[in-house]
Amino acid sequence: MDTTEELNGTYFYNGITNLTAGELFFWLFVEKIDEQYGIHDLVALSSIILGLPLLKTRTKPGAATKGTSIASIMSRRYLDIHLPFRLPTITNKSIQLLKPMYVNNLGAFVGRTVPVVGLVLLANDFSQITYKTVVTYNRIARGDDKVW
Repeated sequence: MDTTEELNGTYFYNGITNLTAGELFFWLFVEKIDEQYGIHDLVALSSIILGLPLLKTRTKPGAATKGTSIASIMSRRYLDIHLPFRLPTITNKSIQLLKPMYVNNLGAFVGRTVPVVGLVLLANDFSQITYKTVVTYNRIARGDDKVW
């Protein structure tokens, strides 16, 4: 990490000169994003994409999300197990209605959970990136430029 202070209240960071406090924060954020990426990000993005209701399906009742996902089709095919109880799931429509949709099929539950897992992984990445950026920035920044 190469940081030194420039004249006139600006910063120098990794070869970039005359950075304002906001610009310094931006470049640190970009650096932390670059450091964070890994195989779990590929899994997260794949999960989200596989869970999108992009495929056409039969006509569904009014409160159902239109279309279906690859994750739903595959999980229903291989996990077509009817349960004696109902499990809560999140769909595009349930988010709009602010209430979960319930299913008693294990395959349906897994298919609807796949994109949620992806979103949780990405949210975790975002919070880690933000935390690391703020910590690094506060170590470099002076006085009133610091965050919190």
